[in-house]
Amino acid sequence: MTDAVSLVREWVQQHVPESWREAAQRGGAAEIRKVRSRADYEKWYPVFGASGLVVPTWPVEYGGLDLPSAMARQLDAELRPYNLGRLNPLGLNNTASALFAHGTEEQRLRYLPPIVRNEEFWCQLFSEPGAGSDLASLATRAERDGDEWVLNGQKVWTTWGFRADYAVLLARTNPDAQKRKGITYFLIDMHQPGVEVRDLRHITGEVDFCEVWLGDARVPDSMRVGAVDDGWRVAGATLSGERQMVAGSGSGGVDRIGGSGVQSLLRLARKVSAEGRPGGWADALVRQELMRLFTEETIRGWTNARVRDTIKSGRAPGPESSIGKVHQGSLNQRMQEMATDLLGASATAFAAGGSYEESLPHEVRGMLRSRANTIEGGTTEVNKNILAERVLGLPREPDPWHGKPWRDVPRS
Repeated sequence: MTDAVSLVREWVQQHVPESWREAAQRGGAAEIRKVRSRADYEKWYPVFGASGLVVPTWPVEYGGLDLPSAMARQLDAELRPYNLGRLNPLGLNNTASALFAHGTEEQRLRYLPPIVRNEEFWCQLFSEPGAGSDLASLATRAERDGDEWVLNGQKVWTTWGFRADYAVLLARTNPDAQKRKGITYFLIDMHQPGVEVRDLRHITGEVDFCEVWLGDARVPDSMRVGAVDDGWRVAGATLSGERQMVAGSGSGGVDRIGGSGVQSLLRLARKVSAEGRPGGWADALVRQELMRLFTEETIRGWTNARVRDTIKSGRAPGPESSIGKVHQGSLNQRMQEMATDLLGASATAFAAGGSYEESLPHEVRGMLRSRANTIEGGTTEVNKNILAERVLGLPREPDPWHGKPWRDVPRS
């Protein structure tokens, strides 16, 4: 392990720009943002992707280093000060989970390496206007036409759909089967005819979400994952991967408070006290709350590590990923709220300039965006049901339509 750590340190010295390394030493992610734009990072990112360090536990042929999870965590700790966030998170988590669990070797070799290098960006076409929390009631249709499938329907709340090259998609292939039995899982090219994407702007002024219309869009059968009408089982791997993704540090806000969770709050608290303002590190109650958040974040990290080990062993993440999702939804909201509390009056009265999005302090954007944490990736209520039924063994709620054909089940 020591040799691996030394190699990572050597790689950082050779490949991470000097200005980024110096900024990391001065003040972590906040200082790095001053010298590194998003465009700069995306331009440099292929260097990171080619190193294998993006997904060190993955096999080499898929873009990783085939390292044990314990060693991978050690390497991540060495990289953490430089705020080298993984781009293409829906590809790395949602798509990859399904391909590892249910895809063919040909599909894994074709799609996973470009995901790691961020050469092909992915989104997820699951939710629909009438099928959100009750995803299995989805109505988008896929009809067989020789070696292709013809898709028609509407999806909504598609994160980053406006920039995606490919998507994972659920569509109904057998309306006469019960709702969870007649769904098939596909990969789809987002740039083809018949796919229309429209932006949805949210409270911070940014665009993360989209709605997508499918009108006679065609998908080759070779881009089907799993068996026909067995897509709900395949989707379980993607949904668990999604819950794992949004259960990480800074999740939901895509690392809005700096990418290192409580460590960013600690730096901010010390800065507030160093400037002589109240409510910073010098305040015993602030220190107590920071330690409470640090403890919860550490426990959440252990839970996520167990899920990653499950994936590494070749099994799809199970209901344990919902534990991290339920916990992190509220934890990240509390962390983001504390960041704005530490800012004090500057969080509510700040200098205007440029667009609304540009004028918002980084921490305020994070706090606003974190409102979605208990909804995205499956609502907290849905994930609590998963834990109750699959972990605690509690009985399911009565469903008078259980086992009925999908076409006979009432839908909104």
